[in-house]
Amino acid sequence: MDRRDFLRTVSAAGLLPWLDPAYLHARNALLTGAPPAGPVPRRPYGRTADTLSLVGFGGIVVMNATPADASRYVGEAFEAGVTYFDVAPTYGNAQERLGPALAPYRERCFLACKTTEREAAGARRELEESLRFLQTDHFDLYQLHAITAVGDVDRAFAKGGAMEVLIEQKKAGTIRYLGFSAHSEEAAHAALDRYPFDSVLFPLSFATWLKGDFGPSVHARASKEGRGILALKAMAYQKWSAGAEAKRARWKKAWYEPLDTIDRVALGLRFTAHLPVDAMVPPGEWDLFRMAVQLAQAGALTPLTAQERAAVAEMAAASDPVFSRHA
Repeated sequence: MDRRDFLRTVSAAGLLPWLDPAYLHARNALLTGAPPAGPVPRRPYGRTADTLSLVGFGGIVVMNATPADASRYVGEAFEAGVTYFDVAPTYGNAQERLGPALAPYRERCFLACKTTEREAAGARRELEESLRFLQTDHFDLYQLHAITAVGDVDRAFAKGGAMEVLIEQKKAGTIRYLGFSAHSEEAAHAALDRYPFDSVLFPLSFATWLKGDFGPSVHARASKEGRGILALKAMAYQKWSAGAEAKRARWKKAWYEPLDTIDRVALGLRFTAHLPVDAMVPPGEWDLFRMAVQLAQAGALTPLTAQERAAVAEMAAASDPVFSRHA
């Protein structure tokens, strides 16, 4: 079958003929309403004694939600076994919504927050504000957020930079672990050169990895050095394209085209989970997050077979990935 025939098969008839029987067994149990096989699996966080739920709760899920809906989303996630929650001041009112919703579960969860501030004064202000909004006295993980250039790293590590506050607060116990999120391989390596961060939060999807060649070097280094590896964009397919207006209207919180049907979502999650990573944060849409949680609970996130890997490679080749080293 040539590539055009393959893509036509994927879009018209679906992926079922290509899928692993072990995955299909778990998937079909989920679709027929069978009770979950168990809670969301947990994995070690780097070389620490902590474990994280394989699927994490991104704070954007509760952004602009009513307080009642935020409490329902968080409660349902926790009951399903989600223990890793990640939020940031840049996510609108997500902190204000997540704090009260998470309060009943806080001591049994791993709470991560972030700052885009690069100077000490701004970082201290944001940290204190986040602690107040999130109704907690400490963060399990605090991260330099959205490092996009080496200059971001230089500013954060300069005299009077944000890292002075973060290291100080780690020593004081307000922060247990330090990490960063990055959208640049060069910047990620620069950060890893400067400090023994506990983890890296980085885009790791089959489209960016296979077509964009974006992610392998950061993943390899973090793995070799024993850092925690937290994945963004496991359910990202590509940049929004012309003709995707209906999807765009449905997934208003996503700035990219997400994988949004069960078999494609599963392929994305299965690819990223078995790179491997410690945890994955799905898009900030409740329905997409819940699909990822249910797949994990059903035991559907099995390793890809060789045939599935070939199918994923074809899907990646047809995409316009959100990040690429070739851009």
